[in-house]
Amino acid sequence: MSTESDADIEDELARERLIDLAAEFYDQFAEGTVPQMEIPTRTKSNIVFDEDENVWVYGDRHSTRSANSVRGAQKLLKAVYTIEFLADQLEQERSSTLRELYYLSESWDNERAQFNDQDESNQLIEDLEIVSEVTREDFHMRPEESGATIMGPLYLREQTRRGEREIHCQKDVGEGGYQIPNNPDTIEFLDNDADFVLCVETGGMRDRLVENGFDEQYNVIVVHLKGQPARATRRITRRLHDELDLPVTVFTDGDPWSYRIYGSVAYGSIKSAHLSEYLATPAADFIGIQPEDIVEYDLPTDPLADSDINALESELDDPRFQDDYWTEQIELQLDIGKKAEQQALASRGLDFVTDTYLPERLGDMGVL
Repeated sequence: MSTESDADIEDELARERLIDLAAEFYDQFAEGTVPQMEIPTRTKSNIVFDEDENVWVYGDRHSTRSANSVRGAQKLLKAVYTIEFLADQLEQERSSTLRELYYLSESWDNERAQFNDQDESNQLIEDLEIVSEVTREDFHMRPEESGATIMGPLYLREQTRRGEREIHCQKDVGEGGYQIPNNPDTIEFLDNDADFVLCVETGGMRDRLVENGFDEQYNVIVVHLKGQPARATRRITRRLHDELDLPVTVFTDGDPWSYRIYGSVAYGSIKSAHLSEYLATPAADFIGIQPEDIVEYDLPTDPLADSDINALESELDDPRFQDDYWTEQIELQLDIGKKAEQQALASRGLDFVTDTYLPERLGDMGVL
């Protein structure tokens, strides 16, 4: 965990990186060169497997933000204004949300520097992360609250602006669990009695596991992903694996969008491939609802929509799903034309998931 002095050093480093980036634009002007900024192309076709880290990262393709066009010049103008805002924020030891940045731009004195929508400001922050090699957390930029939580036999120390506090993630929290902070690197793991980590997609299933005492019976840290997991959730999952040497499993619905949730936890997302080594947990195992489970347990289902079919076909070409297991499961799902939620297991009883399904799957995987 970072001490206060370490945090000050990291803030100053982040600020220096931002100022250096702005200085590069100035130097380009001074040299008579059209200012530009190169960014990796953030598409599925430009992610490659890093065999050393076992994660997917950006490849060699790049796009250029150049001032040789009106549109390019406006993008660089917005970058300069954002850099100034972030540098001032770090100097003042303040923080803000991605949503606030979008609205704050409306107060900037140059209308052409203002963002058209939040997607544009979010993308610019990601661009600045890549070129400066500093994370948005180090810029003191926060997403809106994700609400993701942890429940399990984990004792930790958290650094807050009111000082340090020590928390046991079962004994010192309510049924809702311990809420993961925006920057999990402010947490120090003190002790644990856990045997593995179970990342759960939905709140309903997370509540079922806690109500049934699954975390206590099997000494498991239950991480609520809350749908597509926030970066903080993926970061703390990576830390739980690396620092506590705990196996990680991911329990999701049985549909193409949930498979991508697993993929983002295990291999990294296309959007944040520049941080895969920091966020992804390559050793994570999929324990979600499989198409073969739909058939074996005759689960209640919904028919695949056209968008589901397109997504599954796309995943057959997705480098994150290029192995025999995923090919077999995806082709089976396209064949049966059905999808199922985690809660569909309740058709066999409220306790089926904790008494039978998960213990059997975890046992077959060698986790239990």
